[in-house]
Amino acid sequence: MDAATNLTTNATALSGITDFLSETWAHILAEIPFWQDILLPALWDGLIVTLQLVALTAPFGFLLGLLVAVARVYGVRPVRWAAQLYVIFFRGCPLLLLLFILYFGLPSVGIVLGSFLSALIGFILCNSAYNSEYLRGALQSVKGGQMTAAQALGMTKLQAVRYIVIPQALRKALPGVSNEFIYLIKYSSLAYVVTVIELTGAAKIIASKYFAYFEAFAAVGVFYLVIVTIATLSINRLEKKYAIPGTGAGKGT
Repeated sequence: MDAATNLTTNATALSGITDFLSETWAHILAEIPFWQDILLPALWDGLIVTLQLVALTAPFGFLLGLLVAVARVYGVRPVRWAAQLYVIFFRGCPLLLLLFILYFGLPSVGIVLGSFLSALIGFILCNSAYNSEYLRGALQSVKGGQMTAAQALGMTKLQAVRYIVIPQALRKALPGVSNEFIYLIKYSSLAYVVTVIELTGAAKIIASKYFAYFEAFAAVGVFYLVIVTIATLSINRLEKKYAIPGTGAGKGT
């Protein structure tokens, strides 16, 4: 009797698992047209906007951050104070709030930037403030004797900073700046709050329209995972290539 009962129980459990797998497979097959015709095309369009934001923010954020860092380290006192206030404000102001000010606040004083430009400016300001901290530390790590030696050879202060200090500082700041680039990819998702239809915004529209919240946002998570992984692998190769010999940086694990 016990053996027969166990047999029946196992058969019931096996039947339940089979039914579950069959239903899951049928659901997946039924969802293929939705993914192929609706979700993936919308997310692809959103991905293009996300990549545009990142591609424009990264170089301008880096250059502005470098300018601010140089001003903080080598500028005259009023310039150093202005650069310090810049960093304090944009590091202390939440990015979401900054986007709201640029997109919703400025029109009340007659300045209309548009959604994409508001997001782009907000990202550049935030990104540059953080980059400036990495770059400032790298600039200050270059020994002062090199500046003295360059000026002794007839270089001006500006030439010494440009040709002697900055090239060394950039190599030292690369890990920190690279890390900020990865953050930039992820916080670009905040652009949807100012109506920029990037990856997250596209997913939100599709999810609300078709009540496919899990599918839409899970797909977005995969998109970001792939982008960040590709960026991370590329950055690791860059760090190894430009690592300063003898520092141990850039060595693979």
